[in-house]
Amino acid sequence: MQSKSSAALAALVRSDSCGNCGKRSGWPTISLATMRIRPATDADCDAVWNIFHKVVAAGDTYALDPNISREDALAYWFASGTRTYVAEGDAVGDGVAVPGKPTASPTITRARQVLGTYILRANQSGGGSHVANAGFMVSASARGLGIGRAMAEHCLSEARRLGFRAMQFNYVIATNTAAIRLWQDLGFEIVGTLVSAFRHPDKGYVDVYVMYRSLVS
Repeated sequence: MQSKSSAALAALVRSDSCGNCGKRSGWPTISLATMRIRPATDADCDAVWNIFHKVVAAGDTYALDPNISREDALAYWFASGTRTYVAEGDAVGDGVAVPGKPTASPTITRARQVLGTYILRANQSGGGSHVANAGFMVSASARGLGIGRAMAEHCLSEARRLGFRAMQFNYVIATNTAAIRLWQDLGFEIVGTLVSAFRHPDKGYVDVYVMYRSLVS
């Protein structure tokens, strides 16, 4: 039987696949109808690194070295005690017209690709290990399609399944308004503000929020 959380995720994916998958110039259309979220494997390292590198190099959402090496990035994202997941789906792009074959298909379905990734772990050890922490990254070619929300819903479900009683984000940069709106929509509250704690590459010193929500019904 499908759980309420998985049913909600399926409904979300169906909704996004119908309404938010218009093709962007130069990018394939992402088919969220076939998206699935699963534990990452060693075979996903290249795809995870490609997403990680572009997100962190921008320097505006993570307090990590923009020049972090592939080795150090993967060691961080696949660290011991961390559960790593990927969201994968099909990408549909323009077909290639073949002279003399007017019936050629106008589209092609490319191999499944990793569209996003997230990590789930305990926020602290010992007496704080019942509170979860997580981090999310979405491929630039798949942003704005609801993949971040789908991963967030999946993450909350996984955290409950694993016995966590709450989730806390320690370092949500105030300029990351899309993420803040998503977390608030999913029940998180801003419980603390670190004034001027992050040096944004364009906006200078900006605030950082601590966000928290209970997972106990």
